[in-house]
Amino acid sequence: MLSCTATVALLLTSANALVRPDEVGRLPALGWNSWNAYGCDVDETKIVEAASNINSTGLQALGYEYVNIDDCWSVQSGRDNVTHRIIPDPEKFPSGINGTAKQIHDFGLKLGIYSSAGTETCAGYPASIGYEDIDAQAFAEWGVDSIWDDEYNACVPDSDFPGVNPDGTCPDLEDPAPPGYDWATSNTTKRYNRMRDALVAVQDTRVILFSLCEWGNADVVSWGNGTGNSWRVSGDINATWDRITAIANLNAHELDSVDFFGFNDPDMLEVGNGNLTIEENRSHYALWAIMKSPLIIGTDLSTLPDSHLSILKNADLIAFNQDPVIGKPAFPYKDGYANGTWNPQHPPEYWSGSTSYGWDLVLLLNSQNVSATRTAVWSEIPQLHGKAHKVEDVWTGKDLGCIKDEYSVELQAHDVAVFKITGTC
Repeated sequence: MLSCTATVALLLTSANALVRPDEVGRLPALGWNSWNAYGCDVDETKIVEAASNINSTGLQALGYEYVNIDDCWSVQSGRDNVTHRIIPDPEKFPSGINGTAKQIHDFGLKLGIYSSAGTETCAGYPASIGYEDIDAQAFAEWGVDSIWDDEYNACVPDSDFPGVNPDGTCPDLEDPAPPGYDWATSNTTKRYNRMRDALVAVQDTRVILFSLCEWGNADVVSWGNGTGNSWRVSGDINATWDRITAIANLNAHELDSVDFFGFNDPDMLEVGNGNLTIEENRSHYALWAIMKSPLIIGTDLSTLPDSHLSILKNADLIAFNQDPVIGKPAFPYKDGYANGTWNPQHPPEYWSGSTSYGWDLVLLLNSQNVSATRTAVWSEIPQLHGKAHKVEDVWTGKDLGCIKDEYSVELQAHDVAVFKITGTC
């Protein structure tokens, strides 16, 4: 058997990506997370109900597989005095995490769990810094399939990770760094690498997907794919259009690092939450899908209307996101005010990408607050050649026929059109 060190060396291949056994993490994760729906009011019943809904709604058949328990799942008082393991809250999880995992696995789904690369979680519960080996072993024995490590309270006063700076800031978290600074040597990277190595050490028992939740700090796009299978590129999302466009615009400028086994994470989906219009829900989902982000549902599936469920079940967008041959995302293809500036209200509006299925994807966004026309000009799209193309509408499945030179569509405020270009004609 290979040593842990040798195994890590083998895994850091493929453009320095963290390549996992059984192709775990090769494609963006699809699933559900408890936080946006329930916050700290999480328990075994709600987690198992979410799994049941993923199954019964047809989401599982489309590839959604992770059922993730977010913060507040453990007792808050501390670790076990003997084993030093985190203690699952017996009132919230009477079957233990292992019992909950078994119920999730009985659906054919996978269980995820939350921790933090700091001294405590965002809600003040025990975290993993200094206990990575113990926690990885516990997670593997419990049947956990995925963890995501938060960055909360990550100033740790020990010999490996010095505490706060004299000015009160946390080392290696605040940008900008000195010119030429190598973020791969930073304390943030070291913290996450400790958990990476612990998970690698237990992967003969269980392969656990590793997602980094460091809020886009420490230039994570430059080192994240050697440490985890996805990494947050921003602070937390919320169910407002302004926050969705700001994160989309930020992520649009960080897509070069995205490929198999390594994906930018613009945070969980807010489809079904807040006061977002149906057009905004549609645009949010489409942008996350074509950027090959993890698609993690963050709403109560038991109350989600069919109008919103149908967005989450769009088979063509899921197929693009989960392409088994092409790991690269769609990219903005057109210059201009609303197509690549740093204006957080106006992310790129013209996108295109290739698939291995025999069709290309084109997306047109109206980020304006009023109805507007958007036009796809075939000669401007890098993937397309020829003057006439066969076009299908991804939302309706309608065959739009043979379109010559360009195609225009009237979009409501904050709406999106997505097309499959299935060939020349």
